[in-house]
Amino acid sequence: MKNKSCIVIFMLLLSACSNNDFQKNPVDQMIKEMTDTPIYSIMLYDMDVEGTFFKDYQHQYRILKQSSPEAEPEEQITDWYKVSESFFNSHANDMGMEIAAKTAEGEVTKSVSPPGYSNYVGNPQYGHWQQGAGGNSFWAFYGQYAFLSSMLNLATFPVRRSYYDDYRGYRQSGRPYYGPVVNNGRRAYGTGSAYTTAAKPNTRWSSSRSSSSAFRSGNRTSRSGSRYNSSSSMRSRGGGFGK
Repeated sequence: MKNKSCIVIFMLLLSACSNNDFQKNPVDQMIKEMTDTPIYSIMLYDMDVEGTFFKDYQHQYRILKQSSPEAEPEEQITDWYKVSESFFNSHANDMGMEIAAKTAEGEVTKSVSPPGYSNYVGNPQYGHWQQGAGGNSFWAFYGQYAFLSSMLNLATFPVRRSYYDDYRGYRQSGRPYYGPVVNNGRRAYGTGSAYTTAAKPNTRWSSSRSSSSAFRSGNRTSRSGSRYNSSSSMRSRGGGFGK
């Protein structure tokens, strides 16, 4: 009888874990809630796994959105969301990346791309390509949109025209774009990249955990201190408009 009870409990727990993979992911929910928002970008800001046998998979997001094409972009850091294991694994390499966006043309996409590429980089409303000393072209925001350059950390990691041209090709074919291979054989963007580490230095997530086997191991990761803020924050950055 005892063995049968243990089997029943195990099956119930297994069923609960399986059902977790069918829950609606928070990105789809955000897209639904922002149906009337003209322009937005959703980025994977941080991620975490807790537990040994039964794991909790969690995401935190960074959102840039505009109430109109002429309005100033606002930044929001969300609270933490529980996500399914399959959804977590599908974005294992995407920390710091944009994972959903709505453009000024009304197109909603879930293409994975570097932050800012869908709506701001390459958009003549916000800036232009500027030739550097070495002959390479880099994206430069107009002075009134300098806060975007700071927000996207472009002073330290400028966007080359070649990066953006490659991104456009990847996007047309529906493939995620992580930039070229740079230092230590890593891509320019994504989990474990220098860009993401600089943008989120207090995370303890590392590229060594970017595989399903790592998620299933007994290792435990920790969230950054930002998770302990009970409410999400909305910050509007200063700056005028027009060129």
